[in-house]
Amino acid sequence: MKKTVFRVLDNLESYLCQFLLVFFVVLLFIQIVLRNLFSGSLAWGDELATYAFVWFAYMGAVYAAKMSAHNRVTFQFRFFPRVVEKVCNIFTDLVWVGFNLYFVYLSYDFAFNRMNVFWKSQTMGIPMKYFYMILPLAFLLMSIRILQNMYVKHVMHKQVIDPEDAQIEEMKRKQNNTDNKT
Repeated sequence: MKKTVFRVLDNLESYLCQFLLVFFVVLLFIQIVLRNLFSGSLAWGDELATYAFVWFAYMGAVYAAKMSAHNRVTFQFRFFPRVVEKVCNIFTDLVWVGFNLYFVYLSYDFAFNRMNVFWKSQTMGIPMKYFYMILPLAFLLMSIRILQNMYVKHVMHKQVIDPEDAQIEEMKRKQNNTDNKT
């Protein structure tokens, strides 16, 4: 039971991204069918699909942070001694976390303190602060995932490999095996 809960929490971003992707694609498909076959549509469908897409994009950024798959410029650190490279990586990650936490503060302040309470979505009539909640939520979760990756790398001394790098290494390994057989 405990393992299942931790597995769900560890993959929460993935599950939420999958749900949001399916949700907005199905909703847009329904809109297309309704427009083309019945000359009508759901008044709120396009707006909800747009908000689902925005949430999907931000949760995708969180998932990329979890997978350590964000684009980073770290090539120059490889020319330094190993300890300097490690310090530079820690420093850049902490700057990233600092930026994210500052943005959490700004976006929370905007959504809950500065946004007019009468701002509502045009077709659904839902207060806009509920749609803007993705900003502080995503940047907070991204910060947590960055810190989690830092802990895994620098405290547990395990390698966090970007999935794209892992695929490239696998392709190289297969190519080498093929070359060795011929």
